[in-house]
Amino acid sequence: MANSPESHIESGRIEAPGPAKWKIIGPGLVVAATGVGAADMVATLVAGSQYGYALLWAVIVGVILKIILVEGAGRFTLATGLTIFEGWRSLGRWTTWYFGPYILIWGFVYGATAMSSAALPVVALFPSLNLTLCSVLMGLAGFVMVWFGRYAIFEKITAVLVGIMFVTVVGLAVIAVPNVPAMLKGLIPLIPEGGVIYTLALAGGVGGTITLAAYGYWLREKGWYTPKWMRVMRIDNSMAYVMTGIFVIAMLIVGAEVVRAAGVSISAGDEGLVDLSSVLNDKYGTVVGTGFLIGFWAASFSSIIGVWNGVSLMFADFWGHMRKRPGGHPDTLTGGKYFKFYLLWLTFPPMLLFLLGKPIGLILAYGVLGSLFMPFLALTLLGLLNGKRIPKEWANKLHTNIALGITALLFIVLGAQQLYKSVSPLWGG
Repeated sequence: MANSPESHIESGRIEAPGPAKWKIIGPGLVVAATGVGAADMVATLVAGSQYGYALLWAVIVGVILKIILVEGAGRFTLATGLTIFEGWRSLGRWTTWYFGPYILIWGFVYGATAMSSAALPVVALFPSLNLTLCSVLMGLAGFVMVWFGRYAIFEKITAVLVGIMFVTVVGLAVIAVPNVPAMLKGLIPLIPEGGVIYTLALAGGVGGTITLAAYGYWLREKGWYTPKWMRVMRIDNSMAYVMTGIFVIAMLIVGAEVVRAAGVSISAGDEGLVDLSSVLNDKYGTVVGTGFLIGFWAASFSSIIGVWNGVSLMFADFWGHMRKRPGGHPDTLTGGKYFKFYLLWLTFPPMLLFLLGKPIGLILAYGVLGSLFMPFLALTLLGLLNGKRIPKEWANKLHTNIALGITALLFIVLGAQQLYKSVSPLWGG
């Protein structure tokens, strides 16, 4: 059969020689770093400032859910030799009807958001700079790195940015002196009064974006093609999200020990991190405040280059299939014309939003389609990891189905909540 997993593995997907060895820097670190952005940092800060350590258990649950979800995407790719989009297509045309509009609208709006997020800490450090100009420069910097770079270079840059994020934020948590007895108490699963939304957000929202589905593409870029790499992939994914969990816990500590103690309220959105830097300047001095802004920039810029690379690969695969290109066609790979088209799409059209403000219709479509993506990913993985679409050896076991089912349920609830919030402007909400 032309579309069998075996034919995909044999046609151009050559297994790397030698034993499958794990390295600390891998696609898992890239997907985890890309998924955690400024909005996640603010959500965690606010949760810590309002509820202390009461929601620490939700952070840990969130890490476990992401490990399950990303492992599923990686396992499907390694076990079948197919990309995640090829898997989605096997579930029916409805997946393409959703994914096509989503990736175009998402990229247009996200591009502007990501550029602004990376520019904010730079402008906070150098107030004489113009935010719009700085946003454009951040987008151009990411564009050049991804356009001319290859995966190995991109992975190394991401590792450096993760190192900066980790040192600054975890170092800040240590300086803040966490309340260990309160942290231990926070491991007991309890939802504080009025804390349902924050509980769901910490468990499901932190580090959860379209880039989770890009993991399989980064496995291919790394040279991990076949089931031989399964154990390596699982270690890579688990270690990366454990690091993410430590990072998020560090932000929770800062919210509980610094923001709460200061008695200040953090702004919604990325501006909240600039507010925090002011609090840190007052409490610990400008060195700590400046260091945090550098960590904020590293978190935001890692999301830019991660999305510019990973989601461009997803689009190239999607559009290659629309144009009936065979799997592994040069046009669908890094540096191919479909990859470059989406890289341009992410960088330049979104700059118009700096002039236009926030077009209501576009923002509405972005919110609606975005609220459906994580439920879409969780549910489609349930379909792909059971039955005839995957070799029996690598299909879900009962406990994996239960875990993935719980993950899907959480994202459906989160998605419904986000969907309501997105469409509420239609009736004046």
